[in-house]
Amino acid sequence: MCPTSDVSTLGKRAFRIVIVIDGKEIRGVITDWAGVLTTPILPTVQAWIQADDIDWASYRTVMRTWVFDAYRQDGSRNPIHALERGECSGAEFERLLAAELLRIDGGPVVADGLLRRMFAASLPVPAMYDTIRALRGAGFSTALLSNSWGCDEYPRADFPALFDAVVISAEVGMRKPEPGIFRYAAGTLGLEPAECVFIDDVEANVNAAVAGSMTGVLHTDVAATAAALQDLLGVPLTWSRPANLVP
Repeated sequence: MCPTSDVSTLGKRAFRIVIVIDGKEIRGVITDWAGVLTTPILPTVQAWIQADDIDWASYRTVMRTWVFDAYRQDGSRNPIHALERGECSGAEFERLLAAELLRIDGGPVVADGLLRRMFAASLPVPAMYDTIRALRGAGFSTALLSNSWGCDEYPRADFPALFDAVVISAEVGMRKPEPGIFRYAAGTLGLEPAECVFIDDVEANVNAAVAGSMTGVLHTDVAATAAALQDLLGVPLTWSRPANLVP
């Protein structure tokens, strides 16, 4: 496992309370990382596929099964579960995935450094950084809640300016969409789940958070997410457009 980041500044800022849906008082904002505060996952992966000359059909075959099972309540356990819970190392996952893939020329895929190459095209989205900073500046507590594919993909030096708490799945032995990790993330802010808004680009994760009493925002792009948060929390976010709330 990777060392847990401690970026908490709770107690240094007063909570702002906003009455929203069904009379809930929202005090915290919890967000996913990859695909929300970074460039979307699909083009990131496609860039890696092209750079490494991976056969796309072999990638889709294995990942369709692994990802589908990873987000089914009754899905069979597979390497994604183990990686995200910290039950296998990044190197172990790389070997397992590389063994399932082929290059376009039919040759083997190099396992060493596979995850680093997979996320090489992932870049921070400045407007989403600005969104989290604006909400935090308005008085909301903020937390990161991320399913980790290895612990080297995060620019941890950025975290203190963005988050009061950081929850990485492999460091806590739980993963989204398991109910316990949402309760745990809210607790790191000293809050109940019902006091939190949760942002993610995976619908199954948002639905699980909503089932656990959080208010969900399904991220599709910066402007829609900013609009949803502006509507919910009353903080002006000038880069917003019509929202994408999950009821």
